[in-house]
Amino acid sequence: MNKIDFFATTAKGLEDVLVDELKALGCRNVKAGNGGVAFTGSMADGYRACLWLRTANRVLLPVKSFHCPSQDALYEGVYSLAWEDRLTPEMTMAVDANLRDSEITHSRFAALKTKDAIVDRIRDRCGERPNVEPKDPDLRINLHLARNQCTVSLDLAGTGMHRRGYRRDPTIAPLKETLAAGLVALSEWDCQSHFVDPMCGSGSLPLEAALLASDTASGLLSPNFGFQRWPDFDSTVWKHLLEDAEQRRRQLRANLIFGSDRDRRALELSRRNAERAGIGSSIRWSQHDFAKLDPPAGQGTLLCNPPYGERIGDEDKLEDFYRKIGDTLKQRWTGWTAWVFTGNLPLAKRIGLKPSLRIVLYNGPIECRLLKFELY
Repeated sequence: MNKIDFFATTAKGLEDVLVDELKALGCRNVKAGNGGVAFTGSMADGYRACLWLRTANRVLLPVKSFHCPSQDALYEGVYSLAWEDRLTPEMTMAVDANLRDSEITHSRFAALKTKDAIVDRIRDRCGERPNVEPKDPDLRINLHLARNQCTVSLDLAGTGMHRRGYRRDPTIAPLKETLAAGLVALSEWDCQSHFVDPMCGSGSLPLEAALLASDTASGLLSPNFGFQRWPDFDSTVWKHLLEDAEQRRRQLRANLIFGSDRDRRALELSRRNAERAGIGSSIRWSQHDFAKLDPPAGQGTLLCNPPYGERIGDEDKLEDFYRKIGDTLKQRWTGWTAWVFTGNLPLAKRIGLKPSLRIVLYNGPIECRLLKFELY
């Protein structure tokens, strides 16, 4: 079996969660980096990673690294690769570029220069050129340029892996599915006791909890990945991986996961998203203000992502809202473990409870905290 080096990207702060996921899949040489995790395995392991990883945004296959102090060095380094083995003139392509601390400073220029080199190589070798398709290409190429060192990679999924397929009409400022899965993992929920999100929005947290508890592969909901259109795609291996994932999926226990929101439209979206995920009847949805929501009998995990004034709501009004969160937790949720995810640290202090744990995470560019409150 040929050993292949891969790199899975994730939100900053979730690297250790992704390490655990990759080790559970049997991948080798798993090593956390900044914003992602390196690992080795076979191409089947790469397919499996796309199918099962819950917190990865992309799974990349690095094909070349080289010193890149200029635009000419970029063109020559990319052109030197045997693109004709990976891309035919009939296929479509796209290039993403990420730059940091390098002589080349514009990502769009770097992406365009890379595209030119690939297209020229294919035309020189095959007589025709492939077309560019930014949204859904057959082959997506990732260019990472840091301190004038360039790494060219192939994107196995071809699109962001947060797109599970269940959320087509999200609410304002939705929580990305991969980040939601990371929050569920960090909450240490045991998949046996109750799980409640009292401010569920479009339902990302309850849905990711349900996928975890039912052992549903995150990629099984929309199994259409870029690697399926590559010339060397092994359809037999992929068929076996899909069959195994279907066999592992199990029925979600009733009255295990609860989603609530005071916004009726948000709940309608949550229900529709749950139906698309095939778990619509297994999650209990209710329309309540958090202060009036009765917890299920027994103990469990409460996890919520309240607005934090970056894109939604007014910060002055949110101060009272955060105070009410703390009061409600104290008065109505004793015996539970509560987790609050927020990108506004001054507002978090208004909760008025001392967290037993603070975890630094990033929601896009926003530095956030996941706060744990043990409600004795």
